[in-house]
Amino acid sequence: LFQSGAQRQGLLIAQGLLRNERGEVLLCELVYKSAWDLPGGVVDPGESPATCVHREVTEELGLDLPVGSLAAVNWLPPYRGWDDALLLLFDLGTVDASLMERAVLQPREIRAVHWVAPDDLADHVAPYTVEMIRQVTTPGPTRYLENSQDR
Repeated sequence: LFQSGAQRQGLLIAQGLLRNERGEVLLCELVYKSAWDLPGGVVDPGESPATCVHREVTEELGLDLPVGSLAAVNWLPPYRGWDDALLLLFDLGTVDASLMERAVLQPREIRAVHWVAPDDLADHVAPYTVEMIRQVTTPGPTRYLENSQDR
């Protein structure tokens, strides 16, 4: 992935944006890092990004959600020891907030899940995630972003 020569490998990440009827965004409180994040993860070799989102949501939250359209393609520069990455953000739709009462969290990955108002996202997630979500809140075609900014 992202190979130019035999030495360079980038990261492909697929995440899902799930909202409730109040416009809040579902965030996962992860066991292995302090910042919360959208559901999803690193795409496995040979796996499609949409399949990755479905797999991660099923494994980590115990929910079978349809993966909708691609909301954004976001190139991310190196961040906190990671190489640059390509993040594909898929729309998981809008659900009733009570859906999370049925979630079965994978304890080695997810400590808790939270519905968070858009104005409060910066208190919980990395800055690039706040900006990426802000970029995709207006209806329209798939957005191409670089570091969560329009190019």
